[in-house]
Amino acid sequence: MRLHKEGKTIIGISLIVSILISILSIYFLNYWGLIIAVPVLVLSFFIIWFFRNPIRRYDAKANEIIAPVDGKVVIVKEVYEKEFLKTNCIQVSIFMSPLNVHVCRYPVSGKVIFKKYHPGKFLVAWHEKSSELNERTTVAVETEQKQKILFRQIAGAMARRIVIYSQIGDTAQAGKDFGFIKFGSRMDVFLPLGTEILVKVGDIIPDGGERVIARLKG
Repeated sequence: MRLHKEGKTIIGISLIVSILISILSIYFLNYWGLIIAVPVLVLSFFIIWFFRNPIRRYDAKANEIIAPVDGKVVIVKEVYEKEFLKTNCIQVSIFMSPLNVHVCRYPVSGKVIFKKYHPGKFLVAWHEKSSELNERTTVAVETEQKQKILFRQIAGAMARRIVIYSQIGDTAQAGKDFGFIKFGSRMDVFLPLGTEILVKVGDIIPDGGERVIARLKG
């Protein structure tokens, strides 16, 4: 199993702590120490599993929008995007539970033309207002066809750190890693009106970085 680089430190610390606790518990409590040791080891292995980074194919066509994350589609609707695009768009939001892969991938290829970090609250990520109130980052990519696609990492009630690697001027490649969110979160994608949406609320996406969720017009 391939692990994401963001998990190296926390995985190392959790393994050391869990092994020490387990050894000391069994040493001092004998078999009763297993009551402590087993849950601690299980938690440690969950942390390792959380930072998994499966290899995904990303050979999207120029007009295709790739799911940037694994999770459940919770919003598909027309909204006014007021931060950067300043126009009506179609918003597609995907909620990630702690059980989902939390690698964030570019939904489209092009050039990064905008990036901004916002401090904020930690409301549950599926809450509609979390897009405006929670800690978040916003990135916009301009495609070769000059269409602007905006997407936003949103921290959730459990998430306490958003990692983003994108810089203005970078070349974005659909499906390639651009960040990571730790322990539960949401990703919003804002698409031009007229875009063909291929998902609906309630759909489960187990293959972010591969699944085509929309096709741009023209």
